[in-house]
Amino acid sequence: MQNTYDDMNRVLSDQKKHFINEGIPSIELRLDRLNRLKSMIMDNRYDIVDALNSDYGNRSKNASLMSDVYMIIPEITKAIKNIKKWTKVEKRSSNFPFGLLGAKSYVKYEPLGTVGMISPWNFPLNLALSPLAAIFAAGNQVMHKPSEMTPITAALMKDLCDKTYDEVEFATFLGGPEVGEAFTKLHFDHLMYTGSGNVGRHVMQSAAENLVPVTLELGGKSPVIIGNSADMKVSAKRIMFGKTLNAGQICLAPDYVMVHKDKKEEFINEAKNTIEGFFPDIKNNDDYTSIINEKHFDRINHLLDDAREKGAHVEQINPSNEDFSQQEFYKIPPTIVTNTNDDMKIMSEEIFGPVLPVVEYDDIKEAITTVNAKDRPLGLYYFGTDKSEEAKILNNTSSGGVTINNVVGHIQQADLPFGGVGPSGMGRYHAYDGFKNFSNPRAFYKDVGFKLDKLFEGIRPPYKEGFEKLVKTLLK
Repeated sequence: MQNTYDDMNRVLSDQKKHFINEGIPSIELRLDRLNRLKSMIMDNRYDIVDALNSDYGNRSKNASLMSDVYMIIPEITKAIKNIKKWTKVEKRSSNFPFGLLGAKSYVKYEPLGTVGMISPWNFPLNLALSPLAAIFAAGNQVMHKPSEMTPITAALMKDLCDKTYDEVEFATFLGGPEVGEAFTKLHFDHLMYTGSGNVGRHVMQSAAENLVPVTLELGGKSPVIIGNSADMKVSAKRIMFGKTLNAGQICLAPDYVMVHKDKKEEFINEAKNTIEGFFPDIKNNDDYTSIINEKHFDRINHLLDDAREKGAHVEQINPSNEDFSQQEFYKIPPTIVTNTNDDMKIMSEEIFGPVLPVVEYDDIKEAITTVNAKDRPLGLYYFGTDKSEEAKILNNTSSGGVTINNVVGHIQQADLPFGGVGPSGMGRYHAYDGFKNFSNPRAFYKDVGFKLDKLFEGIRPPYKEGFEKLVKTLLK
């Protein structure tokens, strides 16, 4: 462990020395790094998909190709196309009257230096390489600690990145929690962590010891509110697609659904029909992803057991009536939970699996109250065409982002910032907002010329009569 920590410190020192010696990376170098990233992903996409499948036991190869290959590319392309615009000097106004006399104010977005990045297991490539678009565009170097929960993918990622980048550009460190803990204690110029809120607290605490600023993407219980004006069949398809993608192991997965009591059974029936269409069978279906490991499999089942014991109705959607008591992989069929209450762990903990509580409401105000009684979520989803109702929900709640008439959609938009609020995270990445997040907005002010120095005599000692009047005029 000490050797790993020493090696990480050495690389960090080398990266910082390189940054000082070479100065701010040119636009050409940043573009080269981004183009290398794009080529690395596309040239090795099938190896990436195979590695992910091996780590999960079974992970839909087509879904992996979509989420951990092709969904990253627009981020990189966006940065490549816009980097010259993003890095332009930003002119600002100077105080009166100095701006009229030649004073200049402007902002230059400059690199922070070395960004530490800790990425999760649920989308190992996407949530590691997608932020790189903004980090590289901003001119930074990177040290990366991937999750040990997907070791085959992590090893492949290290091998590919080691071949693609010099160590002073990008370095990867493998290992478990001890390596991760040591990683958070390094003197980075910025640290980005994606994962659970519990670990996020420790990451932030460790970073604070060195006053390292952080970007945290933490997830939470992202709610769905279905209005009476929604098309229930389409809504169910969109919600259940988001809930079963990666078997619900998504930070933005719809965590629970709220629907009017008169529409609850209609939604549940449409959800069942949707799953029967998506997955006629599940146990040996390559399109249906496994839970990552036994620990998380047991955690989800404990949530269900706790809900049953406290009075919930738990119903698996199992179209072929398969026996899941014995199986090669840790698969959990899509599961609907009703008759819930706030004492159940399933209504307070992030589920991170293919289990969907369905909560009924009498009035939309009840749904809003339910959302606001919990931590502010990473995502909030509204289904319906009632503009007044939509405005009421969105104006009286808070979340990291919103998708209307679908789920998870806002993270897919290459020009929108992505991140949480409060317990669901802090900081943003994606596009220009990500570029700024990983940049130092360095302020510049060039004062009036030397020949106009007499302008300042009125505010210098010895102070004369009329001083307050002069200050009030200058600072109004």
